[in-house]
Amino acid sequence: MATQAERISVREKIAYGLGDTASNIIFQTVMMFLMLYYTDVVGLSPAVVGTMFLVVRFIDAVTDPLMGTLADRTHTRWGHFRPYLLWLALPFAIISILAFTTPELTGTNKIIYAFTTYTLLMIAYTAINIPYCALGGALTADAKERVTVQSYRFVFGMLGGVIVAALTMPLVEFFGEGDKAKGYQYTMAAMSLMGLVMFLLCFVGTKERIEQPKEEQASFIDTAKSLWQNDQWRILCIAVLFLLGGQVMRFTLAVYYVKYYLGREDLITSFMTLGVIASMIGCAVAQPLAERVCKIKAYIWLQTISAVICALSFFIGSDQLVLAFAAFILWKFFLDMATPLLWAKMADTIDYGHEKTGVRVTGLVYSGIIFFLKIGVALGGAIAGWMLAFYDYQADVEQTEATKQGILLSFTVLPAIGSFIVAIVMRKYTLTSDKITTIQDKLKLTEKIPNTA
Repeated sequence: MATQAERISVREKIAYGLGDTASNIIFQTVMMFLMLYYTDVVGLSPAVVGTMFLVVRFIDAVTDPLMGTLADRTHTRWGHFRPYLLWLALPFAIISILAFTTPELTGTNKIIYAFTTYTLLMIAYTAINIPYCALGGALTADAKERVTVQSYRFVFGMLGGVIVAALTMPLVEFFGEGDKAKGYQYTMAAMSLMGLVMFLLCFVGTKERIEQPKEEQASFIDTAKSLWQNDQWRILCIAVLFLLGGQVMRFTLAVYYVKYYLGREDLITSFMTLGVIASMIGCAVAQPLAERVCKIKAYIWLQTISAVICALSFFIGSDQLVLAFAAFILWKFFLDMATPLLWAKMADTIDYGHEKTGVRVTGLVYSGIIFFLKIGVALGGAIAGWMLAFYDYQADVEQTEATKQGILLSFTVLPAIGSFIVAIVMRKYTLTSDKITTIQDKLKLTEKIPNTA
């Protein structure tokens, strides 16, 4: 029998990380380029796109908790969560291609097609990503190993971001040969194929070690009630809401910032790629950082530093290219150094809630947090679209000074506010490593955390 504190092999950590590479090929494409694709290729107004991003999140209000509950109740020879990587990898790839396909439609039909395919994309993302995230909490119960696993995950997740940032625009030009609609479709086909292979490698290379006992399963209402009693989980939900709201707003507007405020469309790929590389380095630094300082204090300071850098970027002039690049790179480095710490905390709240309520709801914990995460994504994208519309943005034309200043304000000051709020909220989070160790010792004594070989 394998012990719960069993160290996970580097090979398995890499396999788990590849799942996030696959997820981020889609997630980062949505954050970086979907708004630009809808406004400058499909021809939708930014206000319509922003509203669409928000409306689809109401569908997630239903699908997220249902998917988390379904995953918790799934019993196969492969475990609770891994099977979904196998079952949904191909459908997810196909839907991703459809979302970046531009059929010859006009007017309202364009909006209907965009709304339908984007909705299906988010449902597919939910169906495969919630089990994937929950899998990270089932690989090990060791608190230090959780940080390591999440560090590997987000380094490889950011690799997906590098692929998207570095290859999207060049591939659009290569495949499209002047036809951007065709270029985006073929580019997404190539990336979806990569994602499909990586999801399958993640499925093959990982193993679930923490089993949820069948006798502890309760009704959806009872598990939802037990989840709501988890005050530390609620704190993380609020934190990810503001975190992703600000982050997505800034990342969505980054291409507009470079293209229109800096006036250097040719530097979009370099700007985005260097930012994501900085994210990878930040994620890699998270593990040694967590071994030396309190994870909670480190997270609060990293969010504060990120907010300050973001806010000060407002004062960078449009001709100060080096400074603009440096600020964006530093922001991504510090912001994403905190990311593995946050996701390790999510696994800790599962043990905390289990000890407090007697019910272990791994999938529902992650689905609940991911729901608030996606609300943040939706709000960030929606506000970005609304701000563009408010400042009279027009696609592919020289923007007015008022529009440029609106892009600058939305790209810098508003996201900074989000990180400042996150830093304040996380002051209420109390699950230190010592406290989690104590909770796990209690659970072992009462045999509430079973092992699986």
